[in-house]
Amino acid sequence: MDRWLPVVGLVSSVAVFGCASIDQTAEADRMTAAVVKASFRDQGIAKVDRLEQDDANKACSAADVTGQPVDAKVAQAIEAANLKAVKWPSDGKYLGDWREGEKIAQNGRGMTWTDAAGSPNGGNCYNCHQITKEEISFGTLGPSLYQYGKIRGVTNPDSAEAKPIVEYTWGKIWNARAYNACSSMPRAGHAGVLSESQVRHVMALLLDPQSPVNR
Repeated sequence: MDRWLPVVGLVSSVAVFGCASIDQTAEADRMTAAVVKASFRDQGIAKVDRLEQDDANKACSAADVTGQPVDAKVAQAIEAANLKAVKWPSDGKYLGDWREGEKIAQNGRGMTWTDAAGSPNGGNCYNCHQITKEEISFGTLGPSLYQYGKIRGVTNPDSAEAKPIVEYTWGKIWNARAYNACSSMPRAGHAGVLSESQVRHVMALLLDPQSPVNR
């Protein structure tokens, strides 16, 4: 059956391909990669190596193009590999200061060519989630996280009862694809967007009973 393959985000020199065969699809991918590579350059801390895709990104990008979900076995393998890549707290402490976590959630700055190397990034969490009741401007791409810990019965994050939720939340923030192969949530820790200490603070925002999230 004939189909059209849109080449997303390219300059006009790359057209839409019809009657696509496997060879044509491969050629379209090659041309896409070439145009994208030629359209970017290293500048400041922003390097073109950001264009390199790992296996998970490649599989999920292909699924976006075809409109078909990733094969179940492939998805399972992606999740297993990403869960294995999660770096757990080096000192065993999962929660930091929720006040700092709120600052990180509000901050969308970082990783652009104008940022200084080593400067801390924001989490930009409100871009996709409601988090506190006080915040009136937030995105809805992701679910509301208001009362995240309270709804899940976390009254003492250090307790054995809370451990599964605490560990899941850390893993989800660190590398969302450990639990959803093609999650659109940034892999904050895995990609180096947030440091270990920053992830702790965001964890506290979500799970500390004294945080505005859970009041």
